[in-house]
This record gives sequence, C-alpha cells and structure tokens, in this order.
Amino acid sequence: MNAHLAPLYSQHLATLCERADKAMALGGFDHLVIAAGLPLRKFLDDQDYPFTVNPHFKHWLPLTDAPGSWIVYTPGAKPKLVFVQPRDYWHVVPEAPQGYWVEHFDIVIVRDATEAVTQLPTGKRAVIAPTCPATRDVEANNPQAVVDYLHWHRSYKTPYELELMREANRIGTRAHHAAAAAFRAGESEFGIHMAYLAAARQIDAELPYASIVALNEHGAVLHYMHFNRTPPARHRSFLIDAGASAAGYGCDITRTYAMPDAGEFQALIDSMDAAQQTYAAKVRAGQSYPELHIHAHHVLAGILREHGFIRMSAESAVESGVTTAFFPHGLGHSIGVQTHDVAGFQQSERGGTVAQPDGHPYLRLTRTLEPGMVVTIEPGLYFIDMLLAELKDKPVAADIDWTKVDHFRQYGGIRIEDEVVCTDGEPENLTRDAFAQV
Repeated sequence: MNAHLAPLYSQHLATLCERADKAMALGGFDHLVIAAGLPLRKFLDDQDYPFTVNPHFKHWLPLTDAPGSWIVYTPGAKPKLVFVQPRDYWHVVPEAPQGYWVEHFDIVIVRDATEAVTQLPTGKRAVIAPTCPATRDVEANNPQAVVDYLHWHRSYKTPYELELMREANRIGTRAHHAAAAAFRAGESEFGIHMAYLAAARQIDAELPYASIVALNEHGAVLHYMHFNRTPPARHRSFLIDAGASAAGYGCDITRTYAMPDAGEFQALIDSMDAAQQTYAAKVRAGQSYPELHIHAHHVLAGILREHGFIRMSAESAVESGVTTAFFPHGLGHSIGVQTHDVAGFQQSERGGTVAQPDGHPYLRLTRTLEPGMVVTIEPGLYFIDMLLAELKDKPVAADIDWTKVDHFRQYGGIRIEDEVVCTDGEPENLTRDAFAQV
C-alpha cells in the first residue's frame, strides 16, 4: 500500500503547499506553524486522556501520535517536521519517522515539547494550534483569514486523501460484517462492539468516533453509547453506526438489521435502503445539499404513507413537521480528517455562512456540492418517544396510525449511511464499493 501512496502523497503535499502560500498571503504571514497538540490532563490526576492530534497536522502527514511535535512551512522552503521523541521509560517512545513521506520533510528530532518550541521560526507566523491545553511560549493565533481559506479548500480531497478514505471504508466494512454476525448470534451490545473492534483491529481510541451499537428500542436513541453487557431476552433489530481509521482519515458507516422474524421491519429497512441509494446517486456537481435534505423528507413521507404510518399527503407531512418527528437530524455532513469535517456552512474561501433551511437546525452541511467533496448520506426513520409524544398533541395526529407507530417502537429506528465522493460525473460510493469487496 505504501508504494502506491508515495506518488499520491507527493502530489498531495504540493497541493497543501500551494494552498498554504495563498492562505498566508491573505494575512501577510511569513510562516505557517502547525502544532500536533498535547494531551489533556484528567482533573486532579496525573493521567492524560487519549491523545487526539490537531486535524491540520495530520492533513499534512500521516502522524497521529506525535504529541508536542510541529510542522513548519515557509513559502519556497522544504517543509520542516519538529518531531518529539522523548527519553522515557514509562511509555513506549515513538520511533523516528519513516515511510513514503519522510523524504519531503526536513526532520529535526527533539526530546521534549519545550525543546520543540525552540525550533520554531520567528517573524510573522500563523500558528494553527489548540488553545487548550496551551503550548508554553507559543501563542496560537489561528488567524481567521488563514483558517477560512484552509478549511474551505480542505473540502476538496486530493487523490491521496481519497485512497486513505477508501482504505478506512474497507476496514470499517470488514468490521461491520463481524458486528452483523455477532448480532445474529445473539450477542449483547458489548459483545457486538468487541467483535467489531477485533475485526477492525483497532481499539476505541483509534476509531474516528465513539461507536453506536444499539439493539431493539435503543436504536431510537440517536447517539446511543451505553453498551449493555447482557443480551436482551429477544433480538429484534440492530443499528450500528461505527467507523475505522486509516492514517488519520476515518469512515462513518451506519447499517440497520432485522431478525428473520421481523419481516415488517425488514420491509421498512428495504424501503429506506432503496431511498438512501437514490440520494447517494444525486451527489453530483451543482447539487444543493439542503435541497437534497428536503427532498429526502418528501421521499420519507412517501415511505410513511406506503407502510401505513400516515394518511396525509407527502407535502402535508413535510410542511406540518411530521417527517421531522421521524427524521430529526440532517441528511449528512462533510467527512475527511474529521468525521464532521470543517467548512460545512462556509460561504466562500473568505468565510461567511450559509444558513440552514428553516425547520432543519441539525443539518451539518449547507453548501452546493462540487467535484472533490466527500459527504455522508445518512437518512433515518426513528420511533422516538419524546418526539412522538409532541406529535400526538398536534392536529395532524388524527392522520397518523398510532397503533402501528406504537408497534414499531420495539425496533427503535433505522439509519443507513454511506460516504460518497462528488466527481465530474458519476458519484463514487466509497462504502458500497467497500462492502462489495468484502
């Protein structure tokens, strides 16, 4: 894999240098300085939380566990990596950098974060770094003009990034297959999660986000992360939203399953799956993402009518907020070095905001799609007690079959999620392609 990545990485780095040149020119900066960051210390303790690297840092190179390290880029010069390799017998000391990317950096190895700071250039510098925890003797200014430009262009993935995202999806789909098998074998949520980790060959801290492993009615909790250790008396349904990582890039995949005796719920899953694939096919240049989100609500209204949950027209179901009670989150988001990647609302490379459509406050992406963007497509249909109780108090409640709704509460809900690349032509579905390979 590394040999294949070498030429792609060279092109990727050239693209990042070109973007950095333009970003620094906007603010009149001489240097771009990017911190890997430092781990957060637990309150009243001498232990740290698992380290999470600055996404700007891992965008430049595939190092995700180099706390205290820095990247320095000066236009016209070779990028520099100040790599912290401590003298430490308490922890595993990171190996000196190696691999397909090292030839593109001047690498300086130091022994601690304080020494690393002495290697940073003086002059007018844009310092991209977290403010908590702060880095001693370095002010993280995160200049808005620079950050806006870099975030905007990070939306357009290079061939190198796409290859890493394909790999993340291959790992994730392998683990999803193992989780589905554990569900059918009657495992608990905790047991399913362990099967997932084993198949991914990654620990929780290495995953791009905390996994959602929800059996039966737990699928109605959008961010369910409880992990019951005891299997339920009966397995009816299973919703899993879980990812995997590859060199700092993650996948974000959701699937919903039914046991063979839950045929009515399986039929609903099939309808949602077919609809989800039509949305993924619309990930094309010029497509407004908010309009795609609203379109998904109209399609959902048709599904609710088809399966006998509502008697009103699709238009009425959307306008009255009925579909929002069953589908309260957004259709998806940008993804890359972060699960919910930056610039989802950004108006241009100079900043600004594109507002969410009225009545849809949880949509995470309001831009028009362009080639190079990667987005998730994740429609849902849930039976959430709180939202259904609110819906029952509205005049439209008379056009809802509450007996049927109450029967489906035992299944929790449905979410199906793929990662899709917008290209100059047909979209590339990274997730479906990966499932087809396993």
